[in-house]
Amino acid sequence: MLIRLLCGAAALLVLSGAANAQKYPSRNIEVIIPFAAGGGVDLIGRSVAASLADQFGTSVVVQNRDGAGGTLGFGALANAAPDGYTLGFGPSTPIANAPYLVKGVRYNVESFDYICQVFENVFAIAVGPNSPYKTAKELFAAAGDKGLNFGHAGLGSIPHLSVENLAEALKVKVQHLPFRGDGAMLPVLLKGDLDFGAPAISSIRGNDQIRPLVVFSSKRHPAYPDVPTAAELGVTTAVPPGQNGLYAPKGLPADVKAALEAACAKAVKAEGVLTVTGKTGQSVAYLTGQQFHDQTAADYKFKGELIKRLGLGAQ
Repeated sequence: MLIRLLCGAAALLVLSGAANAQKYPSRNIEVIIPFAAGGGVDLIGRSVAASLADQFGTSVVVQNRDGAGGTLGFGALANAAPDGYTLGFGPSTPIANAPYLVKGVRYNVESFDYICQVFENVFAIAVGPNSPYKTAKELFAAAGDKGLNFGHAGLGSIPHLSVENLAEALKVKVQHLPFRGDGAMLPVLLKGDLDFGAPAISSIRGNDQIRPLVVFSSKRHPAYPDVPTAAELGVTTAVPPGQNGLYAPKGLPADVKAALEAACAKAVKAEGVLTVTGKTGQSVAYLTGQQFHDQTAADYKFKGELIKRLGLGAQ
């Protein structure tokens, strides 16, 4: 009888332990956004976090850890425990671009589990209200004659590389001026101290004082259907737009990763997420975790070749 009781108790402990192991999440989840609050990435990231909270029935707390082109936030994510309670949301730029450009980056493409891509952040060439340039052709003609300066969201960022790639293709002269995000760059553009800027569509949509002249996309953007793409102007090799999604530290338990992937697939269809993406001039571009990983790995290779060709190096 004693042996039976002991065996029964052991079985109950095993079952109880298995049940507890399967119960995810059992506490609050933190989502790191590696940029300042208030931008398009932050707003969409918060809407995804809200959807996860609704689905899981727990608090999902957003922490903005900006700095060093997003590498501070992604560095913190890479070093977190792979238990599903620390996630990251943002562009793949700090993974695909930053290791070539920022000294001291201690992570790589394989340092993360990729949950899903949520949207693509499209950028543009835009001018302020008093700019003499009414079309992209006028702007490029001036850049070919005397060279022009432009502002962007940081060294090696998607808009920086997009403009440099365009300038190389069209044989025009540009001088880049990095800022700490569009929020810092746009007031300078509006003041007229920059010849042009390279902001995200999400940062300028609805601002009638800023006029986009070119969009960096494979097709015209629905927010600005009359604005040509870089390809239409003769740029044959395109820099992909910012590819934004949800990440975790490498090594998630299989059941936790599956739960997060399923939740992310539902989040991109949630009314709150669709509303915020629409208001910021974006649209959902969902990829599975595996697709997101493979795309980032390919982008990392492409960016390395481009950065080398442009003569940019680690700072």
